Amino acid sequence: MDPSQLRQIAQRKCQDILFCVELSDDNSEAWVGSSDANVYCVDLTSESMARVPMGGDGHASYVTGVCRYGNVMITSGYDKHLVWWDTDSRESVRKIVAHNKWIRSVAFTPDGSRIISIADDMRVRVWEASTADLIGDVSDHAVMTQQNYPSMLYALDVSPDGELFATADRVGHIAVWETESLKKIQQFDAPKMYTWDPKQRRHSTGGIRSLAFSPDGKRLAAGGIGHVGNIDHLGGPSRIEIFDLESGSQVLEIEDNKKQGLVEQIAWQKDGEWILAVGGANNGFLSVFHAGDGKLIHQVDHPGHVHAMWHDEDFLNLHIAAHENMTHWTMREQEV
Repeated sequence: MDPSQLRQIAQRKCQDILFCVELSDDNSEAWVGSSDANVYCVDLTSESMARVPMGGDGHASYVTGVCRYGNVMITSGYDKHLVWWDTDSRESVRKIVAHNKWIRSVAFTPDGSRIISIADDMRVRVWEASTADLIGDVSDHAVMTQQNYPSMLYALDVSPDGELFATADRVGHIAVWETESLKKIQQFDAPKMYTWDPKQRRHSTGGIRSLAFSPDGKRLAAGGIGHVGNIDHLGGPSRIEIFDLESGSQVLEIEDNKKQGLVEQIAWQKDGEWILAVGGANNGFLSVFHAGDGKLIHQVDHPGHVHAMWHDEDFLNLHIAAHENMTHWTMREQEV
């Protein structure tokens, strides 16, 4: 793959906001979570990328997270529920109340045995995937911000080997956990990703919106936004910080004023040489940075704020869930 070749090859416009995306093993279907409370199955083999809603008892509000293992797919939503789906029948098979506030994300462990969910009740919960039994309930995240306003627990990622997972919140606090014992083994803080406006709105914004372990599991990238001058319009630089898990130190920080807004998701190149960051404010962006020195490698605009992406190992297929559209990208070298 060549990041300088990153380009859009297809687009499907819609009226809703797409918050999350997952693909089938053969890349023929995608599933997206919507602001209209539906989970849609998208036919990627059709030029129009036709979509149909999944059936059964689903969500009642924004669908914010999706993960899949085999034919079992689980989604999370602002309705505080986790929903289990059978991707073959396209029907829901289980639904539980999992948290007391909005659920922000859900993820499988690599072996498919457990799922992890995070929500604005600031709880981190681990579930048996096959039974929905609660295995553990932990937190290292304050319920209130320094200004005594409710905080939010935005970001979650599981390490490639499944031994660790990380969570991050609105004020820039990151906790790293052992998956088996649920013991916290490391923490970081990124306070520059949190903005408090004491004058115009008495309101805060920002927070860490994305986490991504490096392929070797030794580094953790966190994405968000730098200081926001206009909190009504996310008027601040996109920001990434990378931490070394063993030493507990920050090893890289990137602020990009050219592409402002939230970094909603980060993906590492398989050898850990560069990272792809996606996000936005009113409009979206895709930015590729060198993971060693933070230098910009390539950058493109996206039509609408990007909320999530799915990619294959070599970034030959990259699917994006965004504000009012879904897009297909590639880093495949163009034939001359």
